[in-house]
Amino acid sequence: MKTCRKVLLVTLAMIVVTALLVPLVSAEEIQKININTACVEELVQLKWIGPKYAQRIVEYREKNGPFEKPEDIMLVSGIGPRAWEANKDRIVVE
Repeated sequence: MKTCRKVLLVTLAMIVVTALLVPLVSAEEIQKININTACVEELVQLKWIGPKYAQRIVEYREKNGPFEKPEDIMLVSGIGPRAWEANKDRIVVE
């Protein structure tokens, strides 16, 4: 009976530790994309951004200069709040 309790406690402890570590690993896997330097191939990794919109981002940047803040991506024609909300944790400007 004592052995069963020990096994159960060890198993529960392992589950708790694993549950605590999973968010840490997931947070590190989020790849940031600098919209001031990213090429079309990198920009299409963003949600709701296909090749057409990625090209628009590059063209906007070339015409108007670097983005000042991440949410400025919404200044690009066709990119609105939905795309911003889906990607705001991944978009950076440097």
